[in-house]
Amino acid sequence: MKENIVQEKSFLFAVRIINLYKYLTNTKKEFVLSKQLLRCGTSIGANIEESIGGRSDKEFLFKLEISYKEARETIYWLKLLKATDYISVNEFDSIFGEANEICRILAKIILTLKGK
Repeated sequence: MKENIVQEKSFLFAVRIINLYKYLTNTKKEFVLSKQLLRCGTSIGANIEESIGGRSDKEFLFKLEISYKEARETIYWLKLLKATDYISVNEFDSIFGEANEICRILAKIILTLKGK
């Protein structure tokens, strides 16, 4: 089976998001922002998985576009958590880089598909 970079990266990213959620709820006692982050941060990979199982190119593209939107939303929540001191600059930098990379990969795939 061919390696799918964005599939792998989004899965590993979801694991990090879940661990960050556990940290935020258990240690920081933050339950609202962290729930939003958990929802969108894990949704990226779920939608990528759905896209792979899509019945048509149109469905494939649609699910990738949802993944991209979820990745953008994840970046928003991460910035907000940093701005409100729920996560440190180092914690933010570590996970933000991954979120940004996934966004860039998805954007490139979407633009390539739309160009066909």
